[in-house]
Amino acid sequence: MNDVVTFCRSRNDGRRCTRPLGHAGLHRHRTIMWTDAGSDPAHCPGSGEPGEPAERLADGFPDGRALCPVCLRFLPLENGRLAAHDTSDESETDAETRRRREWFNAHGW
Repeated sequence: MNDVVTFCRSRNDGRRCTRPLGHAGLHRHRTIMWTDAGSDPAHCPGSGEPGEPAERLADGFPDGRALCPVCLRFLPLENGRLAAHDTSDESETDAETRRRREWFNAHGW
């Protein structure tokens, strides 16, 4: 299986920086560039939105979590709503990233 490339977690107007994690200089998404000061807040605007458990893969992934339509992460539900979260999780493992990719390949966007 291919290694997972970890990209910078900065966003600007919802666009993800496409440079590697820990890069020097400006953030970039295609032709748009921005500084840290121009980055979106880390808190995801999908926090607290209504959600429902996503369809499962054969092994049960994503284990009853819901897909956030803003940041495309799987999150636990609290009383039918997405738990408060940031747009990215620095502690997210490569295994979680691979499983999310498999889920999207099986279930689409």
